[in-house]
Amino acid sequence: MEFANTGYLLLLLLLIPYILWYFFRGKGKEPTMRMSDTFAYQHAPKSWKVRLIHLPMVLRCIVYTLVVIILARPQTYNTWDDKDTEGIDIMLAMDVSASMLTEDVFPNRLEVAKEVASEFINSRPNDNIGLTIFAGEAFTQCPMTLDHTALLNLLHGVRTDLVTSGLMQDGTAIGMGLANSVSRLKDSKAKSKIVILLTDGSNNVGSISPMTAASIAKKFGIRVYTIGLGRETGEDIGAIDYKTLQDIAVSTHGEFYRAQSQAELSKIYQDIDKLEKTKMKVKSYDHLHEAYMPFAWLALILFCFELLLRWTVFRRLP
Repeated sequence: MEFANTGYLLLLLLLIPYILWYFFRGKGKEPTMRMSDTFAYQHAPKSWKVRLIHLPMVLRCIVYTLVVIILARPQTYNTWDDKDTEGIDIMLAMDVSASMLTEDVFPNRLEVAKEVASEFINSRPNDNIGLTIFAGEAFTQCPMTLDHTALLNLLHGVRTDLVTSGLMQDGTAIGMGLANSVSRLKDSKAKSKIVILLTDGSNNVGSISPMTAASIAKKFGIRVYTIGLGRETGEDIGAIDYKTLQDIAVSTHGEFYRAQSQAELSKIYQDIDKLEKTKMKVKSYDHLHEAYMPFAWLALILFCFELLLRWTVFRRLP
């Protein structure tokens, strides 16, 4: 059991002056009666009423203690359980270059990629997932985390504004994006480590080539799933370097996919979801529960009992 407001427990210290006051309040002021000899009363049996004279005070102290415990908000957790679940460390590497605003898929490639990635994240509650974004350079938008709410907020905030505003170099640095993701995964102790790299172009900038980054990924046992997104028509034909994406996947024992619609992209993520299943033991518990009700009922019962005793058995006559 834990307490949400432990500061209220300090109120229990007030019992000390109350108890002292109770026992010393009338000492020396009790009414007396002169008697020549008390020998006859020394061995007289004490009635139950005399023996229980302090019971109301004890009940009041118990009720006060229970009220303080209620104010401190006692909380309990369910019993811990061992469960088999899938746990994998995943980095999503997403292209955010200006070409991702192309509207060959509705509303555009970037928004579709974000929506499908969100669905994938929601389907993997037990995985550490992070996000790398890249255009002409790459950086970590979100480190790997189990806090998927925070991850989704950062994912939804991804825009191409960094490129169009000049804060980020335009271009497609696939090698840099992959290398950034690998750097986040290389020290992971997870049994399975993967990168899902999505782009709509070919590597045309950056100090690290895609195959160099792939060889580093292979060294650390990281599988890379590559996705080429978009429809190639007219001048766009050849814009996506399918061969390099395929070579990256093959060299790291991953898979290469091509998506020309949101439905195809969703299917790809579903396929990856099915492929990447690693059983592991995790400790799980339900959310905490407020546990004040038993204390509240007990306090009410004892308070009523104390009132009953005070106004009946231990009632003081004027």
